[in-house]
Amino acid sequence: MCFCLPAVSTIGFGFVLGLGFVETIKLLLWVVFIDCVGVGLLISTFMWFISNKYLPKHQSRDYDVEWGYAFDVHLNAFYPLLVILHFIQLFFIHYVIMLDSFIGYFIGNTFWLIAIGYYIYVTFLGYSALPFLKNTVVLLYPFALLILLYVVSLAMGWNFTKALCVFYTYRVK
Repeated sequence: MCFCLPAVSTIGFGFVLGLGFVETIKLLLWVVFIDCVGVGLLISTFMWFISNKYLPKHQSRDYDVEWGYAFDVHLNAFYPLLVILHFIQLFFIHYVIMLDSFIGYFIGNTFWLIAIGYYIYVTFLGYSALPFLKNTVVLLYPFALLILLYVVSLAMGWNFTKALCVFYTYRVK
């Protein structure tokens, strides 16, 4: 499961972007090793530190969040994000999202809002399930920044999906 979903979604993404076989393989390696594992290592380490430093109910070494748990929470939150951005969104890229119009970047950026919002929420659920942590609701605070970024992106006409497609195409060529 860990490799199948990124492989299938990346093949679809490569097809939609008009990438060749070699470029699609490069994109797959980028998605797995940079987007999922690399970013996951950074986020997991950050969340591991924050949860052990600021969220324990009692400052004791009896209970702490293991780094592996933090990485597992990241993986659980990453896969819905991957499905939304690299699979469901594919059906709308050429017909709606890539259009230079408000509806294009509205739909595209809404996919990003949902995907990142889902990531934040699943991350919150993962840490709030631990009985020795308190105030895990602070993990939902990035929602405010996410919504602000969403509104600003719509006001500026910035299409996150178009930027991602250009970035991925540049990275694999």
